[in-house]
Amino acid sequence: MSSPLSSFGTALLAAGGGFLLGYLVRRLIAEARLGSAERAARDILERARKDAEARKREMTVEAREEIHRLRADFEREVRERRAELQRQERRLAQKEETLERKGEALERREESLQRKDQEIARLAARVEELHARRTQELERISGLSTQEARDLLIKTVEEEIQQDIARLIRDREAQAREEAEKRAREITALAIQRCAADHVAETTVSVVPLPGDEMKGRIIGREGRNIRTLENLTGIDLIIDDTPEAVVVSGFDPIRREVARLALEKLVADGRIHPARIEEMVEKSQKEVEERIREEGEQAALEAGVHGLHPELIRLLGRLRFRSSYGQNVLKHSLEVAFLAGVMATELGADAVVARRAGLIHDIGKAVDHEVEGTHTQIGVDLARKYRESPEVIHAIAAHHGEVEAASVEAVLVAAADAVSAARPGARRETLEAYLKRLHKLEELADSFEGVEKAYAIQAGREVRIIVKPEQIDDAGAVRLARDIVKRIESELEYPGQIKVTVLRETRAVDFAR
Repeated sequence: MSSPLSSFGTALLAAGGGFLLGYLVRRLIAEARLGSAERAARDILERARKDAEARKREMTVEAREEIHRLRADFEREVRERRAELQRQERRLAQKEETLERKGEALERREESLQRKDQEIARLAARVEELHARRTQELERISGLSTQEARDLLIKTVEEEIQQDIARLIRDREAQAREEAEKRAREITALAIQRCAADHVAETTVSVVPLPGDEMKGRIIGREGRNIRTLENLTGIDLIIDDTPEAVVVSGFDPIRREVARLALEKLVADGRIHPARIEEMVEKSQKEVEERIREEGEQAALEAGVHGLHPELIRLLGRLRFRSSYGQNVLKHSLEVAFLAGVMATELGADAVVARRAGLIHDIGKAVDHEVEGTHTQIGVDLARKYRESPEVIHAIAAHHGEVEAASVEAVLVAAADAVSAARPGARRETLEAYLKRLHKLEELADSFEGVEKAYAIQAGREVRIIVKPEQIDDAGAVRLARDIVKRIESELEYPGQIKVTVLRETRAVDFAR
């Protein structure tokens, strides 16, 4: 039986042997792992070295190629620069040669100029000598001194210059007149184009349609009392004839005619026609017409761009809606004159506001010319002055028919616009009788001259052609005849626009071969 000490020693030895064995095993394992890691590291380093060498070789090749390319580019640029320098050297050489040639030419030219200066100086001296001799000889021959001859020459030159100046002034005046006429035509044409108004001929009758002919008897009434009442209240004639389903309202006062037309239409629509009802409808129609007159005046002022008109002038302006002159509605004519005058004033730099205002109310006197004595121009001036219009507007109204000489551009433009509006084709109608009378008078005037064989008015009286007897009137006489006839027409006839006078002279030689 062993002792406890020996058992502890045995255990201690066993433990030490186990620890030593474990240490040896772990060391062997660690050495094995370290050897494997070293081999792996060596493999990695070998591969890295090989890759580095391959990359080095590639970069060396690329660097050599880049160096070769740069060397080629450099050599090419050097060649180009050398060629450019050679070209510039050649150009400079050529320029130097050219400058040398020019310098030589300038030297020769300077020498030539010096010789010419010397020659000129010699000739100038000779001229001075000859001039002195000639002056002495002229003084001896003419018996005049140099100062007297100079004064005579200046006087002669002054007379010639004055004649030239007069001729130049006449030419410039003619040119200015042509330019002014051209500009005036352009401005007038522009104004007409920008104001293309329609024209409707006004009449002095109105037609009221009826639902049936039996309504005519109801309008006449028992023993004509209804028609007499309506005519007495309105001052208008009712014409009831065989015209089917219609009654004609006739009268020269357009406002009364409009009142009668409205009243008759209301009576026909209502069906109750008797004196009391007629009075009621006439009164109602008068109020409607007055309201319409006011609205027409306000609308006209608004369209023309004219503001601040007196209410009474606006009412009178509206009455022109029912007033006509030679078939042309006066309110439409006034609006057109306002537009035309405004456009022309704008083109000429004049006061367009004054031109439009004066153009709109230039015929305001026609609204009451059947009630007040005097011409419509004077009546219009009095009305404008009464309702405190400006002096410029009043003057333009007074001068639009030439009764007063125009003293402002706006007055001239209003008169021109009034003439353009009235003379536009279709604006006003002329009676057939007056038209034929004017043509006959034109032909009669031309026939009254000696040597005229026959005269014909053509183109609606805008041209007259005159056939003369060739044995009495020669070519020069035909020209004089045309001028004389023009003067007679201008002094004796009234006509729109212009009349062209054409004189025809014909000589015929006739023979027969037998």
